[in-house]
Amino acid sequence: MAVQRRGNVKSPESSAIEKKIKRANAQRQAFTWRSYIPLLLLLTVLTAALTWLYLSLSDEFTETLVSRGEVLTEPRIFLVQCSEDYENHKRFPGCTPTKCGRAVTDSVVTKEEAQILKRLAERGLALGGSDGGASILDLHSGALSMGKKFVNIYRDVRGRIQKVIAETFGLDSSQMYLTKPTFFSRINSTGAKTTHDEYWHPHIDKVTYGSFDYTSLLYLTDYGVDFGGGRFVFMDSNSNRTVEPRAGRVSFFSSGSENLHRVEKVVWGTRYAITVSFTCDPDHGIADPTLP
Repeated sequence: MAVQRRGNVKSPESSAIEKKIKRANAQRQAFTWRSYIPLLLLLTVLTAALTWLYLSLSDEFTETLVSRGEVLTEPRIFLVQCSEDYENHKRFPGCTPTKCGRAVTDSVVTKEEAQILKRLAERGLALGGSDGGASILDLHSGALSMGKKFVNIYRDVRGRIQKVIAETFGLDSSQMYLTKPTFFSRINSTGAKTTHDEYWHPHIDKVTYGSFDYTSLLYLTDYGVDFGGGRFVFMDSNSNRTVEPRAGRVSFFSSGSENLHRVEKVVWGTRYAITVSFTCDPDHGIADPTLP
């Protein structure tokens, strides 16, 4: 008679017990995951709150004063307290700052004029400039052959910039004088080869250049379209405030220590601009570029 092996045969009772055990384990696992959900949500909220608090209190918090997508038909003006440095400077009636700040406008220079000036900058800087990512071309150096069209556009643009600075800061424009250096700048993502290529360091124009009383920058390319990075950053005591370049946009400011600033590193593309600055001291004044 054959012997029946029952080692692997489960009784109905044992099968039912196993099913209950599996069901209980599955319920415990589901309960365990559900119990963590409120904790995860709490951690997410706390992380977001701490991040917001850090950004609110950090010196590196950045506020955009004017974005590239905006088009300003009137100057956007941000007044700040003048630094104590002016007490040690020689005063010139009609020009010495009595109020300080920074402003941005898109209504002084047209995009077409900016494109013409950019083409000239490209041509001039192609003849020289640094291999280290930051190049300048002094408009008064004689290194650039300027045509009549450029000279006329430049004089007109310079006059309009001078006028809007005078109107914004309550100055007599006839007591403002163009000063040097006035230059094209080209910045790209190439690594610095010399200290002159390290354009990103914070600085004060009155300290760096001496003669500057009012600084203006005319942008010839668009942030986020022609280049990335390269925003202009005012470094105030409680935050950083940025201007996003736009072709034809003019940013201008009093040149004292109330306007400590830097330029972000350009991470791709090429950023073109012109720096046009003014002095109150007629001894530091220069004439517009002329035809050879």
